[in-house]
Amino acid sequence: MKDYLVKHPWKIIENTFHPEYSQVSESIFSVANGYMGVRGTFEEKYSGETLQGSYISGIYYPDKTRVGWWKNGYPEYFAKVLNSVNWIGIDLYLDDAIVDLNKVKLASFYRELDMQHSVYRKTLTIETVKGNISIESERFCSQVTKELGVVKYTITSEGFSGDIKIDSYLDANVKNQDSNYDFHVHASMLNIIDDHEAISSNANGKCSEQFNLSLKQGDSVTLYKYVSISTSFHHGHGFEMINDDILDVVKGSTYQKILRNHMDSWLANWEKNDIEIKGDVAAQQGMRFNILQLYQTYDGSDERLNIGPKGFTGEKYGGCTYWDTEAYCLPFYLSTADSKVARSLLVYRHNHLQKAIENAEKLGFSGGAALYPMVTMNGEECHNEWEITFEEIHRNGAIAFAIFDYIRYTGDKAYLAEYGLEVLIGIARFWAQRFHYSEAKKAFVMLGVTGPNEYENNVHNNWYTNYVARWCLSYCNDVINELKENNNKRLKDILHKTNFHQTELEHWEKIIENTYLPYDKEREIYLQQDGFLDKELKSIDAIPAEETPIHQHWSWDRILRSCYIKQADVLQGMYFFEDHFSLEDIKRNFEFYEPMTVHESSLSPCIHAVLACRIGDFEKAYEMYVRTARLDLDDYNNDTEDGLHITSMAGTWLAIVKGFGGMQMTDDGLKIAPTLPKKWDSLSFRIVYQDAVLKIETTKEGTSVLNTSDSNCEIFLHDKKHVLTGKAIAFYENKS
Repeated sequence: MKDYLVKHPWKIIENTFHPEYSQVSESIFSVANGYMGVRGTFEEKYSGETLQGSYISGIYYPDKTRVGWWKNGYPEYFAKVLNSVNWIGIDLYLDDAIVDLNKVKLASFYRELDMQHSVYRKTLTIETVKGNISIESERFCSQVTKELGVVKYTITSEGFSGDIKIDSYLDANVKNQDSNYDFHVHASMLNIIDDHEAISSNANGKCSEQFNLSLKQGDSVTLYKYVSISTSFHHGHGFEMINDDILDVVKGSTYQKILRNHMDSWLANWEKNDIEIKGDVAAQQGMRFNILQLYQTYDGSDERLNIGPKGFTGEKYGGCTYWDTEAYCLPFYLSTADSKVARSLLVYRHNHLQKAIENAEKLGFSGGAALYPMVTMNGEECHNEWEITFEEIHRNGAIAFAIFDYIRYTGDKAYLAEYGLEVLIGIARFWAQRFHYSEAKKAFVMLGVTGPNEYENNVHNNWYTNYVARWCLSYCNDVINELKENNNKRLKDILHKTNFHQTELEHWEKIIENTYLPYDKEREIYLQQDGFLDKELKSIDAIPAEETPIHQHWSWDRILRSCYIKQADVLQGMYFFEDHFSLEDIKRNFEFYEPMTVHESSLSPCIHAVLACRIGDFEKAYEMYVRTARLDLDDYNNDTEDGLHITSMAGTWLAIVKGFGGMQMTDDGLKIAPTLPKKWDSLSFRIVYQDAVLKIETTKEGTSVLNTSDSNCEIFLHDKKHVLTGKAIAFYENKS
């Protein structure tokens, strides 16, 4: 854990430069707008440890390196997000000597990420033999004009007298951290310093504009740098002209207007999705930081795009889409944005259905069975670890559950006829073929899988995978029956298009009725997989502190043989299907598995926080919440330098709203039953529910739910039903 950032409800602050954490800070101070983003690197030269990163949504390159363990069915490439043009670069020269922030003497240093407005600011003072000079910079990726990046850069003499040169540049000579290919991109920039002309140069993939000036005590000069980046992916043919058009508009405006419009857009965003925690500034800062990064990463405006685990903050995982989107992110966007944003995430998977079918065919499946990729940019599988690519197939279940969750929450049943059923049929066909009947067990089993706990590979009958697979078959059957009643014409079209036969349903029914689910009668718990109890069962307290995290200290062999769990596995299933189990069931399984869970996946603490709230273990819930909320800010897993854990940030929202907020979507409707952690004075959050916008506020005295919209909705507040008309409010008073 690292504790070098100042706690503040609306800002991330580093008030002393920590070069030993430079790449951690670069990840944390990233800014983005859903179209493009840039890590929190310095504008100036910095020869220390750094990853200069600028990324554009949907832009990647196919790394076709064939690994030594390549096998039939492996993907042809591993997709990697493209490190784009370095557009923030500004070299500063003092009397012809370049300023290198790794080598100069800093008299002061301060930087902040203004989360309320998504603006990065930096202030520093450099000591020189001729006197001090200060630099103030401010930058953002415009929320209004997505292609536009802006830097305001001010230099002030505090004793220095002499010549300076400001070299503002675009550098396309950029590679990914582990790239083995050369790629170049195009961008346009406009640099303005009042009353000064620039000397332009353009050679070898780098264009720059230089300003030569003289400063004396008290003088100040400000550079305004505007950069427009467009791509053929986003804009089609003639995309180069987009940059010129945008910069022409900039010339007719001012920096303050452009900044104000950007800030107003973010303020409007916070009106819909802010969570306010009083009495715990660290928890508050972590929550807002995560919401900021989620909306900096994805806004739902383009159905071809999805959410990468690192967003625009780093290159690990290639910038690709994982099952994290459906399992963790969809509920966040469902409840904080227009329903079309969540719908776009589902349509993304429908658009890739044919590629999912092709992916399954490569592995030997047939008849329209679909296996969605573990890792993808365009629907094709691009992950080359066999235990993940071939075996972590539970991802199909998360996609099906997301459809169910979306329909149940929004009531948008038209989606099933339009897109959803085709996806569900493809997924169900895969599961029907992946199961096989075991004569020994007299049940349908599934062998050779990896569950959510990736510290187990090639196991038999992972409980979560079997459970979610069986549920998928049942849910697809239910949807077919529902459309038969309500939209039979469309159903017939879908069944004809997919070449679906009644015999498939009959086979599915046999599997549903006879699925093997490992269970220990003595402990009354579901077993993570066959043979789990053969392990030496120890709590994580048995691991020496100097050997954690174990993935950085233990051999893979030792990890696989141990009982230790990377993230929720059985408990992941109990989180998804909470209404299938009694609280006693959840409590027994939680108390058995959580003590063996090392939480070395960023996706782990949030699920445990929600379930801990359900069983009344609020101390554990708070511990897990803080861990998920401040995972990157405090660098719990010693990997923030690789980029932020964007998809797990949605888990922070889950921990608050579904955990302490007690929000549950059931067949009866929306239930809300908040519980306030002891350390907090109050908690308030907003959710969008079937066109109504609800503000939930809970204090030590009780809870209120205000319908701030004009739409009506029905909710249950601590199990009491309320029909909230527009602007109506419901109260619940805590019992002393």
